[in-house]
Amino acid sequence: RGLFYEYNSNESTDPNHVLFHALGAWRIAPGFHDLLWHRAFTVPAAQLLGGSVRFWHDQLFCKPAHHGGVVAWHQDYSYWTRTQPLAHLTCWIGLDDSNRENGCMQYIARSHHWPDLPITGLAGDMTAINAVLNEEQRREFQHPVAVELKKGEASFHHPRLVHGSFANHSDHSRRATVINVMKDGVRSASNEPLLQGIPAIPAGEKVEGRFFPLLYAPAARS
Repeated sequence: RGLFYEYNSNESTDPNHVLFHALGAWRIAPGFHDLLWHRAFTVPAAQLLGGSVRFWHDQLFCKPAHHGGVVAWHQDYSYWTRTQPLAHLTCWIGLDDSNRENGCMQYIARSHHWPDLPITGLAGDMTAINAVLNEEQRREFQHPVAVELKKGEASFHHPRLVHGSFANHSDHSRRATVINVMKDGVRSASNEPLLQGIPAIPAGEKVEGRFFPLLYAPAARS
């Protein structure tokens, strides 16, 4: 447990709505470590980023059956402004089948064109984001796009795309791992450690090193 950057047995404050959330599984289990270099992930990631893929961090999410909590609407980059410029990508991979009943991922179409939004919390209140939206943006939440996936399937999304997932009311758990990456060349924008428990990278310097390995570099075209 000490190797996790963050470890929350329940990110929610409500014991009746549990959201397990942890960062750093790649340092714990060989399967999560090796997944980072899998070509089924790295090749499309390089295509979407338009260049070499550098690891940012991973996440684990678990919503237990019957009382699994929500992941509130948010933009990933709201939490990542300590790295610049914005050249990031998220890959969500199901460890269980995910559907509307057990709280699959849902996206707000076209919200990746919105500016950075203030952080309004990751767990507990799906409506918290309303406080930082204008009327036009709020209307977009009338038509969320649910992404139902089979175990082992994945979805990619832009770091500004607003997304979240509702509670798990099913008889089965809903587990997922998330791989967050950046285009090689992104720099630190903070003199504080970018992740808990690792050395700081001074502001302005390139994000690299053993905690942020290069996962894939496309072959140069001749």
